[in-house]
Amino acid sequence: MPSGNTKKRDYLFDNYKALLIALVVIGHFIELSYKDNEFLYALKWLVVSFHMPAFIFISGYFSKRALSLGILFQKLAIPYIIYEIIYYLVYTFIIHKPTGLYLLYPKFSLWYIQALFFWRLLAPHIRKIPHYMAISILAGLLAGCLDMPDNFLSIPRTLVFFPYFLAGSAFDRSLLVRMRTLKNRMIACAGVAAFACFLAFDPFPRNLSPKIFYGRYNYDYLDQSIIEGVICRGICYGIGFAMTLAVALLMSGRRTFYSYIGTRTMAIYLFHGLAYSYLKGCTDLLRGIDTLSGSLLLILSCLLMTAAFSIPQLTTFTNAVSSLRLPRTLRVRQKDGTGKYAPNLRSI
Repeated sequence: MPSGNTKKRDYLFDNYKALLIALVVIGHFIELSYKDNEFLYALKWLVVSFHMPAFIFISGYFSKRALSLGILFQKLAIPYIIYEIIYYLVYTFIIHKPTGLYLLYPKFSLWYIQALFFWRLLAPHIRKIPHYMAISILAGLLAGCLDMPDNFLSIPRTLVFFPYFLAGSAFDRSLLVRMRTLKNRMIACAGVAAFACFLAFDPFPRNLSPKIFYGRYNYDYLDQSIIEGVICRGICYGIGFAMTLAVALLMSGRRTFYSYIGTRTMAIYLFHGLAYSYLKGCTDLLRGIDTLSGSLLLILSCLLMTAAFSIPQLTTFTNAVSSLRLPRTLRVRQKDGTGKYAPNLRSI
């Protein structure tokens, strides 16, 4: 997400992004064990129910300024290609996983960078359409009818998560300020706690897969009829928006010891995926975790890894990648007549 660099930082969103990137790391690293672990199963559901909707909402919030195609290509498409090459090299020569350099089929979590390119490109035009939010949600619901098992261009996820990006791009920060009353924060706290208890103690979630929140899979893959899938995804939209708002109401707006992590999410996003891919493909460390002590140790390791990948050297690398310039003949300046290039998109 764009870091939103201003004279006065918005620590609420820095803190929120820090929480979300930690949840991204946790969500991936518990993937191999959550089915055999009641605690991790409930945690997996809680994480996937809102961490990507909230991340994408914040991306939209920091994407209010329209960028030209040339700038988007420079700041998102080129980094995506570079990161795909890095993943390809790691998969091929370190993990020894059969793969190819399939730029139209993003590896692991790189789909998000690809989707962000399309969201930023299309959002300024989509917002001009009457009732665009309803139309985008309808498109997300209908995306479940598509049969795209190879994840070409991440089209299903791009469509499914687009409403969160559009909502974030239209969001007024002053509305959140007015809503952060003690009463609303208590309601939000009770709502999040109730939802967590439901996931932990009610058997109903065991009848479904947390993949209903992924956005990648169609209704047939999820063993749902079209009607069941549409209703289920509609409920997922409601949960995603409600949890995104509830956590925003509860998030501290003050500078904390972890606020800086929210400004370095791109490096964490990129390098944790490489670490996970290696541990998954070359070791059994992430498998067979079926005790509470083992689960807590894994979560602690994820938090330490989040901090480790937030070191400035790795962020310097991702910043350098996002700063690579096109040849002079291909550069495109902003249309606002300032003659200045857009700010770097230095975090996700």
